[in-house]
Order: sequence, then structure tokens, then C-alpha cells
Amino acid sequence: MGNCCATPPVTDDIKEKKNKPNPFATNQGGSLKLSVLKEPTGREIELQYELGRELGRGEFGITKLCTDRATGETFACKTISKNKLRTAVDVDDVRREVEIMKQLPGHPNIVSLKDTYEDDTAVHIVMELCEGGELFDRIVARGHYTERAAAAVTKTVVEVVQMCHEHGVMHRDLKPENFLFANMKETAPLKAIDFGLSVFFKPGERFTEIVGSPYYMAPEVLKRNYGPEIDVWSAGVILYILLCGFPPFWAETEQGVAQAIIKSVVNFKKDPWPKVSDNAKDLVKKMLNPDPKRRLTAQEVLDHPWLQNAKKAPNVSLGETVRARLKQFSLMNKLKKRALRIIAERLSVDEVAGIKEGFKMMDTSNNGKINVDELRVGLHKLGHQIPDTDIQILMEAGDVDKDGYLDYGEFVAISVHLKKMGNDDEHLHKAFELFDQNQSGYIEIEELRDSLADEVHETNSEEVINAIMHDVDTDKDGRISYEEFAAMMKAGTDWRKASRQYSRERFNNLSLKLMKDGSLQSDSGNR
Repeated sequence: MGNCCATPPVTDDIKEKKNKPNPFATNQGGSLKLSVLKEPTGREIELQYELGRELGRGEFGITKLCTDRATGETFACKTISKNKLRTAVDVDDVRREVEIMKQLPGHPNIVSLKDTYEDDTAVHIVMELCEGGELFDRIVARGHYTERAAAAVTKTVVEVVQMCHEHGVMHRDLKPENFLFANMKETAPLKAIDFGLSVFFKPGERFTEIVGSPYYMAPEVLKRNYGPEIDVWSAGVILYILLCGFPPFWAETEQGVAQAIIKSVVNFKKDPWPKVSDNAKDLVKKMLNPDPKRRLTAQEVLDHPWLQNAKKAPNVSLGETVRARLKQFSLMNKLKKRALRIIAERLSVDEVAGIKEGFKMMDTSNNGKINVDELRVGLHKLGHQIPDTDIQILMEAGDVDKDGYLDYGEFVAISVHLKKMGNDDEHLHKAFELFDQNQSGYIEIEELRDSLADEVHETNSEEVINAIMHDVDTDKDGRISYEEFAAMMKAGTDWRKASRQYSRERFNNLSLKLMKDGSLQSDSGNR
């Protein structure tokens, strides 16, 4: 559910939005309450379940172990505070995720939904518990990693895609982090766990909203004209990484990654590709075809000879290099996520203080909404020196319901975005200081080791820590300066993490830049 952006309490906003009452508000006991789920199991989750230790924490929800009081069965419960659901878009996202999980039939590789609860303060989603760890972590824990193992994982991922597409669901955020093993057994099934960005689709329907994670994003998403074919592309990127340990489209900046995706040039020269079978490379090429009409469908991927003969794929090790790369790739993402979480936690209620007054100041017509001219004048009064073209982009990105105005919820979303953009360095400094335990002004190898202590247990952990230090420490003085830390955070960052609204605004700007420099019109068929 990582796509809920921070906006103010609905109860207060209703009074101000005279012309646009919140469609999800219901009158309960004489006061307006936010209603999210259509048919929740009940209101009081703790009558049925005992909530236990924390399993994970995202920007928008906390997942805890929960135990059925009657049977003793254990599950995972994701709790989303309603303070995070302050626009109709946010509420719709949560509602749709639950509806998708309800409508998808039972499948051994899709986490099952058990119950849903909704009280006055939160939504609780009780799901199947997966305690076997993330995909990459399991792979690197094995001493021997082969094409055959990569084929087995790919088959599972694409079967999930096929199941979704058969039932009119486009996942839109396939990546290794969204697959967990059910338990610690060697034979544990791999399960898709997150449908927070998934949508229902009809045959031929096209989508324009830019969502997803950078390394796994199809070129047509950046062009804002896509359909379910994007899931096969993302699965192809996962396959590429499984076979070599690094993503096919990589660069030092967001725009560089986007341009690499648009060009869609897949490199099969670097080790270990010369030792990978021709069948495996053929499948990668066909899944990463930049033309969605020529890209394989999920069924065609499953029918490909390499997957049809998955149990006969080469069982020769792809080499320790690939295993170490996968570990490094996984840990680098965890390091970034930890820093991003620190930053997110500091975007507190204090950060949006004054936004309400700003809205009232800009709403010169006093009708509970702001047009583009009011936004332009108001932003300039508040000291935001933003070009008119960017204000128009911001307006279009923020105007979720496309009525030509920003209501209060939409205004808060872009205000938080502006605060993040304006105070980026301030938040990065705070995160850096928490890693820099001895306040020396540098993250030293011991501090890096400590920050990832929960994540590394293997015998090659020191080698992986050293590899991360080597990558981030660009001046090679054996430590990470603030400038190097900031560069790491801005290189290929997960563009969706901040919020759906924030990512959409950034992508709109990025998409505009790519259009201006001609990247989006480039011939991506040259492979």
C-alpha cells in the first residue's frame, strides 16, 4: 500500500470543500467519518485477532504478526492509518487493492487475503503470512546458483502475471521485493505479496498514469500509453537480473535510467552472459522487446522452450560473481530504503503546518478550490520561484479529478511535494547524521557494517559490504562523505517510494524533459 500520500484530515476539509464533498465520507453518530472499504469483515479486529510483533514498516503502513484467537493460526496484518488517506485517490487505491485481492482466485503463488477490518482510525488487512524472506536474499544464501534456479523463479513470476491478466488485473509494480517465500523450507512456494499499484483493465484499454519502480519500468510507461504488456517487461527485467546480478537499464541519474529504458539496448557481453544458454538469452530479448505489440504475452513466455524445459536448464553455477552482485544489489536497495524511511519519518505533521493557511490565502475567490492563476500568484507569494510551464505541469499533476482546479486535498499533495523538493538536502543530512554514529562527518566502514547488520549473515558479507563501500566511495578515501551519500540516494532511486502523487509529478517533469531532448521519439527498436 505504498501509494498513499500525506494530506490533511478529511473531517476538517469537508467543511471547506462546499462544492466537492468527500465521496467517501459517511455520517456516523452525527459526525463525518472516512469510509474506505466496501464490505469489511468487521470493525473490531482485536475481537478476532491478537496483534503481535512488528514484521515490517512502510511509509504508509505497519505490518504485524497476528494470531487468530480461536484457532491459533498466524497471519500478517497490514494496518493503514486513516490519517494517511486524505484524498479520494488514496482511499480508492486502498479500496482497489482489497477488491483485487478478493477477486483473484486462490493461487499457490499469490498471497491470500483472509479478512479486512475498518474502524474509525485505521484499515486492517489480514493476509497469509510469508516468513521465508525476499527472493534475492534466498538466492544469495545458497552456495550454488544456476540457470535452472533462475528458470524456476521466472516461471513462478510469469504464472502470477498470467493469472492476473486472465482476470483483468494489471500488476504495474513487479519487482523482486514484491515476492516473498512462504516459509524457510527449501521447497517453500514464492508468493506475490503487494497489489498496491495494481488496477483492473479491459481489453484494449490504455493507461497514462506513471507508476512503478525505475529498473523494472517499460518504455511505454514513460510514454504514458500502456497496457498489461508492461508486466511481461518487468518480469523480463527480473529474469535479466537473476541471470547476471545487475539490471539491464542502469545509469547514475533518474533521467539516465529513463533514457536507457527508452533506448532498450540489452547488453549480453559482460560476464556471465557468454556462459548463459542461447535459449535463456532469446527469452530475455523477447520479453524486453520495446514494442509492446511484438513483446511476448505471459502465455507465450510460459510456452518458450527455456521455460518448457526449466527442469533441464543448465545446472552449472553462474559463478560467485553473480551471487555477490545479487547480494550487493539487494543490500544497496535496503540501505537506500532505510535512508528513505528516515527521511519519510521526518516529513511529520509539522512539515505540513501552514499549508492550510496557504490554501486559504491562495483561494482568493473563496470557493474552496484554486485555479492555475491563483496557484501561480500564491506560489510566488510564498517564495517558490517556479516557471509558468512547471506550474502548469504541477497543476495538471495535482488535479486528480481533472476539473481544472485543486481542491484542498490535491493542494496538500503538491505542497508536500514542493516541501520535499525544497528541503531534499535537509532531509538527506538528517538521514546521513543517523548513519554517521560518531559524528565524524563520514560514514565509515564500521558504521556501514552496523547499519546493515540485520541484513547480512553469510560468510561473504564482508566482501559485499566492501563492494558497497567501493561503489559509493567515489573518491576512494575509504569512507562515505555526505556528497557521496547524497549521490547514491539520487542514483536510480525507487521513484515511487515517496508517494503516488509525488512520483507522478516527478515523472511528468521527467517525461517532459525526455520529450524536449527527443528521447521519447527515439527509435527504440535498435537493439
